[in-house]
Amino acid sequence: MRLTLLRRLVLMALLCITLTAEAFYVPGYGGPHIARISNDTVVVVSGRTYRYTVDTPEDSGLVSTITTVEALLQEMGDGYTVTDAHGTPKAAGPLVTGDRLVTQPTANHHPGVKSYYVLVQAMALGGTLTATRPAITLNTPQDITLHFTAGQRSPDVTVQLYLPPGVIATMEHTMVNVIGRGTVLLKDLATQSIGRTGIGYPYTRVGNATITPGSDGGQLVTLQHLDLRPANGTDVLLLIKNVTLTKPGAYTIRASYTTSQPDRLQSAPVSVSLMAVRTISDLERVPDKRTPYHETADVHLRWTAGKGMVKLQQSTDSGRHWVRTATQADNGQAQIRGLRPAQLYSFRLQVKDGPRKGYSNAVYYHSGPLDIKRFGASGADGEDNTAQINTAISYLHSIGGGTLLFSKGVYNVRTVHLQSNVWLYIDKDATIKSLKGADAPETTWFSDWRYRSGLSPTDIGPYADPENYLTKQDVGHHYFRNAMFFGERLDNVKIIGNGRISGNKNLVTGDKVMNNAPDSRADKMFVLKLCTNLEIGGLYRPHDLWYDSLKDVPFYINGPTDTDNMLHIDQAGHFVLLATGTDTISMHDTWLGKDNPSNARDIFDFMACNEVTVTNIYSRVSADDIIKPGSDCSLGFTRPARHYRVRNVIGDTNCNLFQVGSETADDIMDICVDNIYVLGANKAGFSISTNDGAHVKDIHLNCGHTGPIHSRSRMLRTTAPFFISISNRGRILGAKAGKYAFTEDGRKHNELLIRNVAIGQVENILINGIDISEVYGGSSFRGDRWKAYDGTQKKATSIIAGYALPDAAAVNGGLDFRLPDGRHTGYITNVSFTDVHITDKGGHPAADTLQSPPELGVGQYNIGDLKVQPSYGLWARHVKGLSIHQCSFRYEQPDGRYALFLDDVDSASIEDVQLLPPATHAQAVKLRNSHAVSIRMAP
Repeated sequence: MRLTLLRRLVLMALLCITLTAEAFYVPGYGGPHIARISNDTVVVVSGRTYRYTVDTPEDSGLVSTITTVEALLQEMGDGYTVTDAHGTPKAAGPLVTGDRLVTQPTANHHPGVKSYYVLVQAMALGGTLTATRPAITLNTPQDITLHFTAGQRSPDVTVQLYLPPGVIATMEHTMVNVIGRGTVLLKDLATQSIGRTGIGYPYTRVGNATITPGSDGGQLVTLQHLDLRPANGTDVLLLIKNVTLTKPGAYTIRASYTTSQPDRLQSAPVSVSLMAVRTISDLERVPDKRTPYHETADVHLRWTAGKGMVKLQQSTDSGRHWVRTATQADNGQAQIRGLRPAQLYSFRLQVKDGPRKGYSNAVYYHSGPLDIKRFGASGADGEDNTAQINTAISYLHSIGGGTLLFSKGVYNVRTVHLQSNVWLYIDKDATIKSLKGADAPETTWFSDWRYRSGLSPTDIGPYADPENYLTKQDVGHHYFRNAMFFGERLDNVKIIGNGRISGNKNLVTGDKVMNNAPDSRADKMFVLKLCTNLEIGGLYRPHDLWYDSLKDVPFYINGPTDTDNMLHIDQAGHFVLLATGTDTISMHDTWLGKDNPSNARDIFDFMACNEVTVTNIYSRVSADDIIKPGSDCSLGFTRPARHYRVRNVIGDTNCNLFQVGSETADDIMDICVDNIYVLGANKAGFSISTNDGAHVKDIHLNCGHTGPIHSRSRMLRTTAPFFISISNRGRILGAKAGKYAFTEDGRKHNELLIRNVAIGQVENILINGIDISEVYGGSSFRGDRWKAYDGTQKKATSIIAGYALPDAAAVNGGLDFRLPDGRHTGYITNVSFTDVHITDKGGHPAADTLQSPPELGVGQYNIGDLKVQPSYGLWARHVKGLSIHQCSFRYEQPDGRYALFLDDVDSASIEDVQLLPPATHAQAVKLRNSHAVSIRMAP
């Protein structure tokens, strides 16, 4: 019964693909190596490109693309052999001009033997061209979306798309998206932002677009100077708006491209055909994208309205029998309610009269979740269920989306390939576990050998090639496919439930992951790259999660206190979630590390993401940051990050509970965090940094922007409660560095300085309503939960540290550069602390008042790089606009340092503040090179 249903589902999927053509593709000639086939000749590709795997030596990436016997036979399919010019069979090796491709007689085709002359030509590998739908209705304005991807990577690429007569593009109404940078009108491509780069970066624009009329009445759309070295899925998405076709038949669109490096090569054209039909061709099921997750038996259909009486029909037997529904189908919309659960439905429109008379294309819907066990997975531990899961996801995607249910059982996977509009539901008694042998890291144009990780003020690796985007961040950030769950350029993905997902000790946490055997290079649980509308979490509750310190467990307040609704995640590798360039994200109701104390390194890394919501998260312990907004260069370009709403985050970490950065290649703004409970942090509880030139602005803690403040936020066992900083690491495209020897406060330096990237900015930081004690690095990451302070753990003051380049007079030979905006000091501006109460461990001698922490810099941008601070409560340097109101600063053991130390602070207001003075003198506040400072202590 199960196999019969499986066959039915697979056949249905094939039928749906034929009808709806989610990826409708007509190849040019068989594959990327076959340029052309005539009556007696097959033209095959020969050329060169750069192609690096993680194992390729740095000087060995230049490879030949010459067609081999194996590649030709694979692309031609069964029934062929290859011989040399003399008729001697060839089973392997490169093809040469004069070889022969010979057909072999078979029962189904090739009734006789035929020989094709093989001609090898210097050309680029063939690309792919697809359209989102195979047909368009006559005399009805409809959009055409084309996806083109080049067969090999190159900078400075020219892409040409031929549009036949009737398919009309305009600069003002046709839109383009190049490698995921964002959709713009063709007329605006030349002015689209390329992201943040260093001065002198050779690319100053995304590309140029022109439209040229053809002699046959068609058009040639030409896109020039495209940087296609990054591979982010579709290279060119072209959206042609409001196309009206007036003649029935096939309309063939062709595309080709020309590389510039390592050689100038042109590809053979590839094509896709659209059929102009009289009937309705764009009936579609509108995906449900509402958050939080919920199942519904309702279906929303839409199509382009037109003349003629429209009736809606449905089928429950895969289209063998159709019945009319009572649902009204008016004005291009229909809402179908009350469908039977667990049923596959087909829908189509019947037009009774008029120019569109006949039946529309069909669409499909499976009402309710579809159990993975129907695809052959038993749920018994020990099986590899990767194939069944990916088959099920592909099937659901082909019918327009749906929910895949993981019912009671254990399901083992290598890499799950997520798809748009497909949701995964993990039931309470279900576990998904990782196996070794996940997908390999992707092949790239550049090598990342010059820099994969590390903190060094003298490592030139990240700057050796200013155009190499792979060396601008740690290795875990720029490989995406070596993950347990992977999705790229998707929309509407949900992973929901109160079951468990485990890395099962098969997801790696270390930066040397690529030194492992090929089957042990997966280091991420969820990777979503350039996606939209993502939701991951447990069964949503509107109540607030908080922490029971006596039981060491989370609980819900203002509602049911149990946590049975939460999704459980453990052993997730370097990242639980690496979301890069992904917008509209909801992470909620998740317990990390419950089932296994070995949790993960980073929990949620949001790189260049926008519209992010995080609520009700408990992380028992992690090796790195828990919530991390940032922006890096891993896409081959930078994107800004904006609008985060984070609420009810509880956790213990070897690093920071919350951190902006350290990857700050583009601007990060509008982040509001309410209700945090820091159980331990071996760096900072709350960290904000800009290191790579970004403008970080409007970061708020406990301002109530996410909802009511239900409890006092708490921070325990942190090396430093707050770390707000600027450095000029400058790891962005085009950055240039030089090594300089200089002296700072008597300390000699010989290290890198960035020459062509402006110092970043941090401004408008509001911190409210938090109680802080046990100020030492006391995370339970190393074992004990929690080891009491014994004098060996690290500890630091709350820090606000801007950045200043060394004075020219202090540099051997002087400074030979000027930063782009002329600023050589980066001030942190407008920082406010209100109702913040810190009790420090104390115990420092009065001699530490003479401490002068060094400036931060390349490879030196962490708390530990600032050594010992001359104050116990707050130390601030290079700040403009500091407000400390209704706060208190105390210590447990007598401390000889100042309570507050302001160095190069302009305009500060200290009001209604309680301070314990130093143990050995009466001066609680120390000012150095500071101006306009007002102080009024609390009575």
